[in-house]
Amino acid sequence: MPGALDGIRVIDFGQYVSGPLAGMLLADQGADVIRVDPPGGPRWQTPANATWNRGKRSTVLDLKQPEDLASARALIESADVVVENFRPGVMDRLGLGPEAMSQANPRLIYCSFPGFASDDPRANVRAFEGVVGAAAATYGTRTTAADFQRPVYTAVPIASVYAAFQGVVSIAMALNAREHDGVGQRVEVPMFDAMLPSNGHHGLRVHDTSKIPPSTRGLWGGVFECKDGRYIRFGGTGNQNFRQFVELAGITSWDAEGLTDLDRLLANRELADEAAARSKDLFKTRTAQEWEDLVAAAGSEGAMCRTSEEWFEHDHARESQMVIEVDDPTYGKMLQPGVAARMSLTPGSVRSPAPSPNQHREEVLAELQTRKPTPLGQAPGSFLRTALEGIKVLDLCIILAGPTLGRTMAEFGADVIKIDNPVRDSTVARHNEVNRGKRSILLDLKSDEGLNIFWRLLEDADVVAQNYRAGRMAELGLSYDDVRKRKPDIIYASLNAFGHLGPWAGRPGHEQFAQAATGMDRRFGGDGTPTVQPNPVNDYGTGYMGAYAVALALLHRKRTGQGQHVDAALAYTAMTLQSPFMQQYEGKVWDETKGQDALGSRPLHRAYEAADGWFFLGALESELDRLDAVEGLSGVGQVQDEALALALEERFQASTVDTWVGRITDAGLGAHRVVTNPHELMDDPWVLDHGLSLTRDHQEIGLVTTAGPAPRLSRTPVAPGKPASKPGADALSILEEIGMGGQFDGLLERGIIRLDGVHAG
Repeated sequence: MPGALDGIRVIDFGQYVSGPLAGMLLADQGADVIRVDPPGGPRWQTPANATWNRGKRSTVLDLKQPEDLASARALIESADVVVENFRPGVMDRLGLGPEAMSQANPRLIYCSFPGFASDDPRANVRAFEGVVGAAAATYGTRTTAADFQRPVYTAVPIASVYAAFQGVVSIAMALNAREHDGVGQRVEVPMFDAMLPSNGHHGLRVHDTSKIPPSTRGLWGGVFECKDGRYIRFGGTGNQNFRQFVELAGITSWDAEGLTDLDRLLANRELADEAAARSKDLFKTRTAQEWEDLVAAAGSEGAMCRTSEEWFEHDHARESQMVIEVDDPTYGKMLQPGVAARMSLTPGSVRSPAPSPNQHREEVLAELQTRKPTPLGQAPGSFLRTALEGIKVLDLCIILAGPTLGRTMAEFGADVIKIDNPVRDSTVARHNEVNRGKRSILLDLKSDEGLNIFWRLLEDADVVAQNYRAGRMAELGLSYDDVRKRKPDIIYASLNAFGHLGPWAGRPGHEQFAQAATGMDRRFGGDGTPTVQPNPVNDYGTGYMGAYAVALALLHRKRTGQGQHVDAALAYTAMTLQSPFMQQYEGKVWDETKGQDALGSRPLHRAYEAADGWFFLGALESELDRLDAVEGLSGVGQVQDEALALALEERFQASTVDTWVGRITDAGLGAHRVVTNPHELMDDPWVLDHGLSLTRDHQEIGLVTTAGPAPRLSRTPVAPGKPASKPGADALSILEEIGMGGQFDGLLERGIIRLDGVHAG
């Protein structure tokens, strides 16, 4: 089957996680990815390289040698895309930087993943994953700085993966722009910048708290210990089909006491406390598997908290192809994460296992002798202002993942119309954050008149996006098959919790259930109670993977005229986020860092307490002598393992965070103060100056702070767009565009559209 990136050549200089992962995501979609390693192979020797380097070809080049440096230059001149994640300036000093290479190859898309941006004062700081995580408030509290006691380290490399996600989205968008005008551009997605969107609603701030609508959060939800000592994560009263759960659980007698009534529980704290206590006892009456089966039968939301090892053996993980088998030349039969972004006509696939270093050197260098010179781009005057100029998106999505897809399309220049249900709820969840840059209409799609308006909007639309549970859109007559009958070249994006294949395809779910099922919250909770990751990383990540799939489908449509169905899922994303650990093979030991007591992954990659706060240290074991030379640390190079950690703990108490960070970074190692709260991050002057934190006036609400877009594209830059409209506020202008402005008053009177009563949640 063809891939959307067939014919695209990528040169992958990436090391550690972000660069190699981006290369994998491109290779999974058909790109010819040539992996360039230094002598000795990848800088990080890990079984995860069998995942990140699959589908690639390999050559080893010593860039300190003139002949190999010339080969590297020739490879870049032959390429469509370059991926690298060195510190800013490294490739420039080699003569392989974006300016020089773009002059030699005007069609080149040059993508960099530095830890800190080229214009960040921290650009030369060694950006180990933990160092960036500390800078981006990953290890602090989600509430207030006053609540902070000590960092909690997560082994999931959020910064690296989020840089890769947003990087491949940017590359696909840049390829779309190049298809129009023939010219490439530079893309930079710093790991630190990429982390800001993952903080998402934790950093969201409505400055006038009186404008925040009352919470309609569900009760009963959370993690419950079961009869067998295992845990289940359950959705609670505010989620799908709680009524059916009550009936199947045999607790309808609780109705009379008000213990299953959301409104009464929200209004009565004592009643809510009683319900919480009773629910804990209830879940201890069945095993976790029995509860998971019961919740599924009710059509409600829940998942047993499994380990990742258990998830690899689960029927749904296998049948949904989120776990695939690869015959790796080093590890033998290996289970790995499947393809994260999927398409009906150009399905991604793993075309080959990871190569051994230098396996393809002769053929790769021989190709340079016969490859035709890269053609020049078109003459100025035909350039796009934004990558998605002229693209129209109908966004039917709710909560976080789907709206993030739409928001991303808007950032790259699409006209996105957000369609919400005027009668579903009193609020549009996360509206001010995920719906910026869009126009808003509240439209009743259950009515014939509302459906007719949708069909009129579809006439010149390019993309429809939805993230409802399986079958819901068919009930409305808005499934992919329904839509493509009217618009054959439509690109239709479906996002859900567990994918569109396998026994769980119809199950509802949100962020926390994907974490529970795939082992993420068992890893973060350790031997204690399963605990969700600090940020809703699967939600936002799935939005990016959905946007990646849509951008690839748009590229395919430009070449063929064909639309197609694309999909992404929270559980697919969870597999990719956990890809450093998600390999199963003979002899595998699941020994990654776990638990709420974790400060880091090893003595030279962990948080330490100084005299006035916490900072994160990042260094390699081979660099211990450089640490030993730091003022105040003499002698630490003589101890190893836990003794080293204890010695460093004692030494670091002697001075301040700023002192230690300065000394360590001056020594060429990595260190950063642990930022304790997302709001502190959002108020950082550098973050504000670079549009990563936006404080703007919103209709009827006043000032609202949200995260801005992270990718930097030199020729078709992203933009945050206007602040999110009041829900429904753009109805008249939207109707006027399809010739229905004269019907506005009647539609409003009949409740087909709505302007008031639905709040920005």
